[in-house]
Amino acid sequence: MTREAVKVAPGVWILPEDIQVKGVRSQGPGGQKVNKVATTAVLVYDPLHAKGLPEDVRSRVLQRLAGRLTRRGLLVLRCGLFRTFERNRAEVTARLKLLLKGALEERKKRFPTKPGRGAVERRLTEKKARSRRKRERRKDLWRDD
Repeated sequence: MTREAVKVAPGVWILPEDIQVKGVRSQGPGGQKVNKVATTAVLVYDPLHAKGLPEDVRSRVLQRLAGRLTRRGLLVLRCGLFRTFERNRAEVTARLKLLLKGALEERKKRFPTKPGRGAVERRLTEKKARSRRKRERRKDLWRDD
């Protein structure tokens, strides 16, 4: 069964030879076909050796997806939402595409901002009110009551 390549971004592809999808038996209670049909799709992707990833993209993908990779450097995705293996296979491939797209996105550089004038005034007003409240609770040590 040959599958076509999936385009992730310009120059970045998920090639059929880069992924392994196998069927496993679904979890949970079953019916008559529970011990016969493997409908859950398990996708294994090796970004280190993937031919559809250019070298500059490969390093970024490995860095960004490091927390999701196994000790051997494989990305394993599993889907058992649907009753058919074909739909689960399509879903798990779509998830891989989304993960790769997210890993390729250029992160926005964050610039530190100053709090607005209103926020500063509210904070100072609240500080003064809190200070006054605590001052009013105090017993004056020099008064004899």
